[in-house]
Order: sequence, then structure tokens, then C-alpha cells
Amino acid sequence: MNYISRYGLEFNPFVKDRKEFTVETSQYREVLARMNYLLQLKGFGLLTGGPGMGKTTALRNWKMSLNQSSNKVIYISLSTLTVTEFYRNLAYELGCEPAYRKADNFKMIQDAVDRLYIEKRILPIIILDEANYLNTGTLNDLKMLFNFDMDSRNKAVILLSGLPVLNRTLSQNAHEPLRQRICMNYQMNALSKEESSAYLLEKLNLAGSHQEVFSRAAIESVTSGAGGIPRMIDKIANACLMIANSKNENIITGETVMSAVNDISLV
Repeated sequence: MNYISRYGLEFNPFVKDRKEFTVETSQYREVLARMNYLLQLKGFGLLTGGPGMGKTTALRNWKMSLNQSSNKVIYISLSTLTVTEFYRNLAYELGCEPAYRKADNFKMIQDAVDRLYIEKRILPIIILDEANYLNTGTLNDLKMLFNFDMDSRNKAVILLSGLPVLNRTLSQNAHEPLRQRICMNYQMNALSKEESSAYLLEKLNLAGSHQEVFSRAAIESVTSGAGGIPRMIDKIANACLMIANSKNENIITGETVMSAVNDISLV
């Protein structure tokens, strides 16, 4: 018997699959609300959180929810670029032919934003993922690049997303001008044990399972082992399905969870 049928699943909800879905935790809903607030306010936003907390998933789903006719979303995840490379990449994403000189790209980017926002009534939304890797030069230039009408108007949304170290970077005196321009700041934290349990059970439910898959002790072991990180809950739960099925275990036990945690720690 394969594990899908053994546990009454239509598919494995703990791995990336064509049937992708999102468990809407209270934190996930708060993130979307904060980003929608930023959409109305415009300007700079900051989203941080540890690895596996669901930042990129939230960004992707938010992007998909936006009206494509009134918003132009530019997503950049290659954050190890030099300042010149960053300018050229952003100019290209805005539909321009990148120049070689930084000053030319600077003017090109500002003109492109003006055309979108004023002439076409389209809001540019620039998402810089993995922004904790942005170098000091790029961070310093961001505040000047999106300074319009002597800093009297916001004509774009610039959302920085990255690991919590980004907060420490922006707290440095050199980045005070940029930090003062941030009008939305949210950090995603680990789920509580109750939220982690609900996350696990909801994934099973959305995958069509209506039977007991994890014992109560097993659920507690998963939430403890994952430390409130959704990605780790998925990894542990997926490993549990494989191990338990190989043991002909119809209900996953705490012992199996510990085996899964040990296996994952060696990967």
C-alpha cells in the first residue's frame, strides 16, 4: 500500500505539488493586511522573518491577488548584484533598454516610474526579496532613486523582504534616511504550538484526509521538533509519512516522528 492511500490523502500536502495551497494562519492574514495597507499608502515597506516562515509564499500570493491592470509588479530575488547591476536590472524590468552609466539608468528608472504612475495610472510595485543580501551602496541609493518631486510624493511601492538581520542592517546610522522612509514594518515570528498543530491538521484536511493520521503524541512531537517553522513542519510531516508507511503504521506515532526528526537533522 502506498502512503497516499494508506492515510486517505488525495495528494501529499507537505511537498510542493501542482495542487499548491496555503494554510492561512493568523500571521499570514496579518502579513497580507499589512501589504495591502502599504499598497494604499505607497512608499517603502519591510517584511522580515526567519527561514521557512512563509515570506515568499505570502509575497507570491499577494502579487497574484493584485489587479494586473492597475499595478505593475516587479519581483527581484537576485540581491547580490552590484549597484550598477541592480540599476540595469531594474531598468530592464521597467521595460527600458539599460544604459552603461549609473546616472543614465537612474534617470531612466525615474522617468519610467513617472510614465507608469502619472500617464498610465499604473502603480509600480517593486519587491526586493532576499533583501538582507543587498549591499550598502544599493540600500543607500534606494532612498534617492525613489525620491520624487523633492520627496513630496510616493509614486511606487518598494517592499524589502528578508531575514531578521535586515532589521539590524537598517538600524545602522548610515541607513537612518532609508529607515525613516519605511511606513510598514512587520516581522514574521514562529508559530505557537497551538498554531503549529492547527497548521498540520489543516494541511491534512485540505489534502482530503478525514482519518486520524498523527496520534496526539505525534502531533506534539512534530510541533516541538519544528520549532514553529512552517517549512520544518512540512519536512518532518513528509518524512513521517514515508517512515510510517514503510513500517505499516496506520497512525503515526511519536516514536516515528522522532525518527523523522533524526533523519532530517542528518540531511
